[in-house]
Amino acid sequence: MHDQNAVPVGPQQRALWLSTFSFAMCFAVWTVFSIIGVRIKQQLGLNETEFGLLIATPILTGSVTRLFLGIWADQFGGRRVFAAVMLVAATATWLLTTAATYAEFLLAALAMGVAGGSFAVGVAFVSRWFPPGKQGTALGIFGAGNVGAALTVLVAPTVMRTWGWPAVAHVWASALAGAAIIFYLVVRDDPGLARRRAQGSAQASFVRQMAPLKNIQVWRFALYYFFVFGGFVALSLWLPRYLVGVYGMGITGAGLVTACFALPAGLFRIVGGWLADRIGARRVMYWTFGVSLTCTFVLSYPATSYTV
Repeated sequence: MHDQNAVPVGPQQRALWLSTFSFAMCFAVWTVFSIIGVRIKQQLGLNETEFGLLIATPILTGSVTRLFLGIWADQFGGRRVFAAVMLVAATATWLLTTAATYAEFLLAALAMGVAGGSFAVGVAFVSRWFPPGKQGTALGIFGAGNVGAALTVLVAPTVMRTWGWPAVAHVWASALAGAAIIFYLVVRDDPGLARRRAQGSAQASFVRQMAPLKNIQVWRFALYYFFVFGGFVALSLWLPRYLVGVYGMGITGAGLVTACFALPAGLFRIVGGWLADRIGARRVMYWTFGVSLTCTFVLSYPATSYTV
């Protein structure tokens, strides 16, 4: 393995911060239906089930493609795959405005969902720039790109009210395409890939790359991630519609309230990664589950009055 401690600081920091910025742009696109979906629901006259399927479709694509994108990142390098993912998602987001039927919107949403797969690519790419003792902090910073969801719920309502929901799609697509170009031109290939190319080493086979699936810990960690990240994405997507429909809030106010959830959730990743490097990932994970369980119980508990 290459000596990660000898990695030049400049390329290392550019890889970290531009990956984080690019992931934030991807996440903003990935969750854009939380805002424009409300207007599309009105435009198409969708019921709640159809609306739920529409906003969940990109999430499904992003989740399923992460496995393949992670493998491709190992084979072809995170720099290339990350840029390609952003360009594909940007194109799909732009073409969303040409959809006219519900089926066409679902198809566009399916393609847009590849933006969510950027997480697997970014984790593989960023981790190769840092030694094990610093990977928690580095990946925590990268994971803070979740604040892209806060960017969407804060800014998209104003854009949508002023110019309509197609303008949101056009602006978000343009921003993501610009991020892809900057990322590809400024960031270098990770040191491991560069060394492998210099030595002419063969790429690992598909079977070898799938070998970790034999480890029960992989499935257990996937289950943990299913609950914590799944809960974050579900609330980020559904809260605006819930606040508009149940409490009669305007889309701008609903976006602001949602941002109060999404922004701290993203930034806490930095704290979690930093703590994992210092006190251990297991302890941080258990504390995360405990606090999350307590908070979700309080939120789910119905308004109740007791008479003794």
